[in-house]
Amino acid sequence: MFKVAVVPGDGIGGEVIAEGLKVLRVMEENDNLKIEFTEMDIGATRYLKTGELLTAEDMVTLREQDAIYFGAIGDPRVTPGVLERGVLLAMRTQFDQFINHRPVKSWHPFTPLKSGVDFDIDFLRENTEDVYMGAGGTFTPESKSDSIHIERGLYTLDIAMEASYEGDNDFAFEVGLLSRKGVERFADFVMDFSVKRGEKKVTAVDKANVCRQMYGLWREVFAQRADEHDIDVEFMFVDAMAMALVRRPQDFGVVATPNMFGDILTDLGAEVQGGIGLAASGNITPFGVSMFEPVHGSAPDIAGQGKANPFGALLAAKMMLDHMDHKELGSRIEEGIRHCIDAGILTPDLGGKASTSQVGDAVVDFMLMT
Repeated sequence: MFKVAVVPGDGIGGEVIAEGLKVLRVMEENDNLKIEFTEMDIGATRYLKTGELLTAEDMVTLREQDAIYFGAIGDPRVTPGVLERGVLLAMRTQFDQFINHRPVKSWHPFTPLKSGVDFDIDFLRENTEDVYMGAGGTFTPESKSDSIHIERGLYTLDIAMEASYEGDNDFAFEVGLLSRKGVERFADFVMDFSVKRGEKKVTAVDKANVCRQMYGLWREVFAQRADEHDIDVEFMFVDAMAMALVRRPQDFGVVATPNMFGDILTDLGAEVQGGIGLAASGNITPFGVSMFEPVHGSAPDIAGQGKANPFGALLAAKMMLDHMDHKELGSRIEEGIRHCIDAGILTPDLGGKASTSQVGDAVVDFMLMT
């Protein structure tokens, strides 16, 4: 019996997660899959009522789960960043989900730049360090000193900052940081993943020609770990990788990235593969609770209209099943999506006329027939 927390979140999150649950419950009935679902009210609606983001009670419940199935976060009534940092990034940090896994594969005929080329890339992004740590602030002539306190599973760090001014200048900053242990554990995961996938090469992305300290450490660790695992490592600057992803995605298998660059490259990858509606991700930790979600946002402009594409949420369910060692069931979800694409059962973003629930029903019907 697996225990899964269901967090629909905001906007279209509830609509697409409902279709994922529809598929998973059919598998419960027909494929001896046993999951205990716990739905949790975390998101903008509760925050606007109570001011609560992620409570201590939430964390107790979440820690009891095997996985989290997450919809979307974000609401125009809430200042941008409040929900994202207070819920999504907080979960990643609290559960030490230090790997973000984003598959990027060709979904013809929607792959816009490489319609005749098949590709299958696994992007693995370090998920807890780099510039996305929330370690920043502002300096003004009135406050000439500041300090940063960072707590992570691997370290606690206090940085005292001081500046001198001429005139009325002020500025803002974000501190990026990579720890050796953080890069080592991430690189070990990448190498093990590559071995399981049958790859002999890893592409490691950085910007070491400019940020020499952080990404110099990154390259040093990756070179060591690749040698220990007998895997070739190809280092690429992030700008060169962005161009290569457009021009020759078929040349890549496993791509490892730091946090911010991975966020940007995988969104580019989503468009190369066919659109954000076909993208899913897993926030992975080997130590506890991992979280699986579609990549798209809450899309409040189409919420409640039945226009949301459920494919990303269904592929997130596939990733969750893979994580639970039910890869054969995960493959059936992917086959159901392929069937819908071939049959033209599609939501408006992919040029179809089907509703969100009609697409989910079509995947279920396919699974019941096969």
